[in-house]
Amino acid sequence: MNERAAPVAATHRAIDAVWRIEAPRLIAGLARIVRDVGLAEDLAQDALVAALEQWPDAGIPRNPGAWLMATAKHRAIDRIRRNQRLVRKQEEIAHDLAIEQALAPDLDATLDDDIGDDLLRLIFTACHPVLSPDARAALTLRLLGGLTTAEIARAYLVSEATVAQRIVRAKRTLTAARVPFEAPQGADRAARLNSVLEVVYLIFNEGYAATAGDDWMRPGLCEDALRLGRILAGLMPDEPEVHGLLALLELQASRTRARTAPNGEPILLFDQNRALWDRLLIRRGLESLRRAEALSGALGPYTLQAAISACHAVARTPEETDWERIVALYDALAALLGSPVVELNRAVAVSMAFGPEAGLELVDGLLDEPALKNYHLLPSVRGDLLVKLGRYGDARKEFERAAALTRNAREQTLLRERAAACAIGVAPKR
Repeated sequence: MNERAAPVAATHRAIDAVWRIEAPRLIAGLARIVRDVGLAEDLAQDALVAALEQWPDAGIPRNPGAWLMATAKHRAIDRIRRNQRLVRKQEEIAHDLAIEQALAPDLDATLDDDIGDDLLRLIFTACHPVLSPDARAALTLRLLGGLTTAEIARAYLVSEATVAQRIVRAKRTLTAARVPFEAPQGADRAARLNSVLEVVYLIFNEGYAATAGDDWMRPGLCEDALRLGRILAGLMPDEPEVHGLLALLELQASRTRARTAPNGEPILLFDQNRALWDRLLIRRGLESLRRAEALSGALGPYTLQAAISACHAVARTPEETDWERIVALYDALAALLGSPVVELNRAVAVSMAFGPEAGLELVDGLLDEPALKNYHLLPSVRGDLLVKLGRYGDARKEFERAAALTRNAREQTLLRERAAACAIGVAPKR
């Protein structure tokens, strides 16, 4: 490698990190200005190309996000000027840009409505009823949640091609329907709430357990989801599932420090040092859960999941966990959602409450479930149960299959270590 190649490669890695953090907010801010999500994405990509061209020589700016936004805005003006058919739009957007550039940054997000957050505003906008629920989620997760097509495919247990088609069609539909990029109010906002909650939930999940790459977690996504959940709770204080989702996110996030070793190695729930769990987040989560339960008659899916997380949060050890209550909560969640992933999680709870044989019977009943065909946690869970039953040879095969299915490097290493332990007849870490 020549003398220039090494620093250029380092700069490109830094740009990639900056892009993963800034892209959702960049696209959200641009879409509010140009009122076209496809154009906003193109402009953001133009800014990324400019960074790749200029930063290796000029150095990374002190505020990379602001640099990317300023560059994208200049590209927006250039594009509009070149398109003579959009003269009227040019005048409107140029006017908006001029006003924006004259305003202080802390006033930027307060111009349009009571939401006060570009990212959340655009999530509401993209969750328009003109799109199918699947298309809404795919589009917002891709552009605003920062998730890749593969990550979204994993979340929905569908193919990457299916997700890609949904995203393309969603952009075309929004453009054809001339959907205004503004925050809905009243009944329109309430009608989009379920889609918005789903998007925030999936953004958090990808941060909590990254689909691919070298990191077990992506904390920035978790922080974004928590921030959006808190804004939603302030906007819609009488909606029980808003508080249920916030409770779930806070309780899950409370475990963050205990989920990885200093070298980044994953630490699973049963091996975590619970003294590292964030007690403030647990208190906040339990309070949000109480609000959700007080506001609702029948508990919704996020409140039920928060109640399950609360069982873990209040237990000092895995053995002290109220597993029978968790099974009952999963029963209610399964009846509500009919999800094979919920059924798999229920099987784990059943094994803890009533023994590994009972859990394995339920897991074996899911082996022919099409949605779980390439879901790595199915063989991983089955391997865990086989270990408890002393069937190390069968467990090794399950862990090896799970390692082959996951695309997260940390998780692959963990699963292969478990398989290796089984190969010599030693129970691996749980």
